[in-house]
Amino acid sequence: MTAVGDIRGTTTDRRAVISLLRRLRSGEGQANPLPVWAGLRALGDVVPAPWGGFFVTGFDACNQVLRGRNWLVPDFAWQQRQPDTRRWHAPATQEMTRTLSRLNAPAHTSQRRALGNLFDRRTLEVMEPQITAHVTRLLDRLDDELRTRGEADFAAVVGEQLPLHTVGRWLAVPEEHYPRILSFTHRQVHAQELLPTKSELAVSAKATLEMRAFFTRLISERRARPGDDVLSGWIRYWDAVHAGDRTAADQILYDLTMFVTIASLETTATLLANAVWLLTGEPARAERLRRHPEDLDDAIDEVLRYDPPIHLNSRVAADDTVLAGVPIARDTTVHVLYGAANHDPRRNPEPHVFDIRRRGGHLTFGGGAHYCLGAALARLEARVLLTELLRRFPALRPTGPPVYAPRMVFRRAASLKVTT
Repeated sequence: MTAVGDIRGTTTDRRAVISLLRRLRSGEGQANPLPVWAGLRALGDVVPAPWGGFFVTGFDACNQVLRGRNWLVPDFAWQQRQPDTRRWHAPATQEMTRTLSRLNAPAHTSQRRALGNLFDRRTLEVMEPQITAHVTRLLDRLDDELRTRGEADFAAVVGEQLPLHTVGRWLAVPEEHYPRILSFTHRQVHAQELLPTKSELAVSAKATLEMRAFFTRLISERRARPGDDVLSGWIRYWDAVHAGDRTAADQILYDLTMFVTIASLETTATLLANAVWLLTGEPARAERLRRHPEDLDDAIDEVLRYDPPIHLNSRVAADDTVLAGVPIARDTTVHVLYGAANHDPRRNPEPHVFDIRRRGGHLTFGGGAHYCLGAALARLEARVLLTELLRRFPALRPTGPPVYAPRMVFRRAASLKVTT
């Protein structure tokens, strides 16, 4: 399961919290989570969770947790200190706990330094023509769908495919494997939910086995026939670091390749679908961006602020501390609510208003040591796609709002129907 603590704390407004969480996972809450975030924020900057631990809703408090060195991710060591360690033995949970997102120093520091700045300016300059070519092909498909049927599903035709093609090409994964990667990514993510059910964990366990088999074989084949791609470079590096211990090298290579791949898919796809919904749903916004393309980066950041692709992330207190006036004991779990923080009126006045000229602040990419590795790449993909989409489809508009998967952690725009 995901990192929810076994802390006995206060249960103030327990019924209100439970009601809001149920709404967040409902169709109504997924379609418009803003009232849920406002309701949780109204309970305080640090709100007791019904099962123990806390939700953090205020911008400054969330920022403090994400950037503070006295806040850790729930790693294996933390799991072993919990009263019931069996709850952490699910295969998908074990798999994700080895990835960068669940490593603390020194393991996290070692892997992060080895990766360097994955998507620095030079790398992005090399990737941009490739991304542009992907966008052109995907928009051609969108155009064919619209001409043939009068309506198309942007999420399926373009939104999910662009990040998949981008990371696939970057790692030199043959395109024939893309549908399989997308399939097990959608199913594995259940294990990262806040309170996954047994059936969801079973689905994730099966997807984890498929994922492990796929990436293990990919690494083995690439080691046998290395090239100039990123994965070949990782193999050369970690084989040298763990000379004589192929098992250790293979484990790190698997964890890195799997994590970087699946972490870049659903989040970016949801950003793209949200951007099309928010920017083309109001023709005046789309027209303004056509006349003022220099505002596109600000518009992308406003999409990230207004509807972040991740609802929450978890941290644990490294020591006894106080957060926003609330005492937090060592090892207590807190859940950072990105949407609630981004809509804190103390940081972003009139947060319910979508304003592409806002230039406000958001925490959608996290902060500190665990700041999102792919933030710059996601922005580039969104910029290239929206530039071409606005140019080629001046009359594009959604026929209705996106349909989201019923989740409380990773938001997924499963469908967005559009027409011209």
